[in-house]
Amino acid sequence: MNEAETFAWDDRYLLGHAAMDDTHREFVERVDALLTADDAALPEALAAFARHAEAHFAQENTWMEAHGFPASDCHIDEHNKVLASVYAVQQQLVDGDVGLCRELASALMAWFPGHADYLDSALAGWLVKRAHGGAPLVLRRAHAKA
Repeated sequence: MNEAETFAWDDRYLLGHAAMDDTHREFVERVDALLTADDAALPEALAAFARHAEAHFAQENTWMEAHGFPASDCHIDEHNKVLASVYAVQQQLVDGDVGLCRELASALMAWFPGHADYLDSALAGWLVKRAHGGAPLVLRRAHAKA
């Protein structure tokens, strides 16, 4: 188990679309579970992440298609690449390759902030504008300064 690496929710990930923000919180929790699971728990943690990612990405893909999001091709392609990686690692994990699973967890932790900042924030803005005629409102907690 890699005790040094964890992934915690931070309000900087908020996008102002409640359903997306809730799903993103769960994404962070699932990746953290992968990072912190002991070797014996990795198969179930990865399976739980895969179930989450399938539902998460399917929901965003549905929103993009239903609301005519113009940048959907690139966004959906990223989702498909992540899922392909998850499925490949699940196959390797069956053969006992826990190292590759841990690398995937670290890669997901590194990937998520950029994906959320660029692709998901654009989608959230598009959805909120279409539903409410304006930009998302995001309230973040102030961080204490040392």
